[in-house]
Amino acid sequence: MDVCELSASELRRALGARECTVVEATEAHLARIARTAEVNAVVSLDAERALARAAELDRRGPSAASPLFGLPVGIKDTHDTAGLRTTYGSIRHAEHVPASDALHVRRMREAGAVILGKTNVPEYAAGSHSVNRVFGATRNPYDLGRSAGGSSGGAAAALAARQVALADGSDMGGSLRNPASFCNVVGLRPSPGVVPLAGAANALTPLTTAGPMGRTVDDVALLLSVIGRPDPGTPVAAPVLGETGRAVPLAGLRVAWAPTLGGEIPVEPEVLDVLGRTVALLAEHGAIVEEASPALAGAAEAFLTLRAAEFEAEWGEALAADPEDFGERIAWNIRLGRGLSGHDVMRAQEHQTALMREAARFFTEHDLLLAPVSTVAPFPVEWDYPRTIAGEPQEHYLDWMRAATVVTMLGVPALSLPAGFTDSGLPVGLQMIAAHGADARLLGAARTVEALTGWAAHAPRLP
Repeated sequence: MDVCELSASELRRALGARECTVVEATEAHLARIARTAEVNAVVSLDAERALARAAELDRRGPSAASPLFGLPVGIKDTHDTAGLRTTYGSIRHAEHVPASDALHVRRMREAGAVILGKTNVPEYAAGSHSVNRVFGATRNPYDLGRSAGGSSGGAAAALAARQVALADGSDMGGSLRNPASFCNVVGLRPSPGVVPLAGAANALTPLTTAGPMGRTVDDVALLLSVIGRPDPGTPVAAPVLGETGRAVPLAGLRVAWAPTLGGEIPVEPEVLDVLGRTVALLAEHGAIVEEASPALAGAAEAFLTLRAAEFEAEWGEALAADPEDFGERIAWNIRLGRGLSGHDVMRAQEHQTALMREAARFFTEHDLLLAPVSTVAPFPVEWDYPRTIAGEPQEHYLDWMRAATVVTMLGVPALSLPAGFTDSGLPVGLQMIAAHGADARLLGAARTVEALTGWAAHAPRLP
């Protein structure tokens, strides 16, 4: 049995049945990381403590109270891990070692996970291409000359390369969804509030959320069951409604297909070809599919304003004091925020409120919204971002991410599901979107589509 090829759910069952030990599973994944080091997905490896933790878990044994018992995991390098270097992808924090875990990381430990190391990110998680001056670029396991996406690119690549069984991530403008699409894994941006963001530094906003990543929908649901619980210190936390382990039949499901999100995004034809085949499969199995989109005019611009305001508030003073500590694209984003007025920010917040109301209306008429996750297939790893898409120029590093950023503004759960490969063998993900709070239903529908397509089982050819 090659434990690295098992999904997290399968490995958890094997560990529970004592078909392998936690030490064996940990050693196998550490060996896999070493064998596929060129992917550069897991950084700040914590092998010694991981093996000690594995031995401790073997002595303790599995229990129902440990749903992640023995599972080797990667933690995004923007999420604090007690005693383990956390750089946020920034040279300013290259040797930073937090004293405590982020809330959801602590929950993962308590549930029995074995943390192998941190997964690579762009600087301060800014953008959908995981490269920074501390660790360099993460490469796509399906083509090492291509990007793994971002900002949870190290997490997605580590999952695809079978280096970890589960990974966490976060998503403001697509950081769980885009890398999942690029790496043929599953990434869920939960409804805001489902995964609490504790701590004074985390603003209670519908823009950013932590979330789960895995190779299958079952794996993502498993991790969500651990990290997606209310926290008494987070007053806007909201529990998942419904059972996340139940498949949702397609027959009679009202599905909206928005290939360009109502004309808001350009999409490369090779991406639409792959997605069109998957959408047709839903219709063949009884879904009622029509082309429709929420009204999204101005969503990308409002997102840009709110993001820039957050960046300036977080790093404006640091940039002014030490400009060399920041890369070009995050410095641009911070400076964009510096030029905003309070009026600009309030108007953007008002626009997001209107978009969230539009989403609530739209999902009274549709059960699911389907759209591209990324408007291009994985691009060359040397690029900062694609400069044109379907012949349309992309003005800045956020422009090409609009398929995800405009959905963020709706305040709803969104999932990237493996949907197939281009003719050149590059992964493409389908963005599946549901009403706020309908995370369980979204997972159930994704589970059904996953079983129909079988794409999640396609692994990259690596040593």
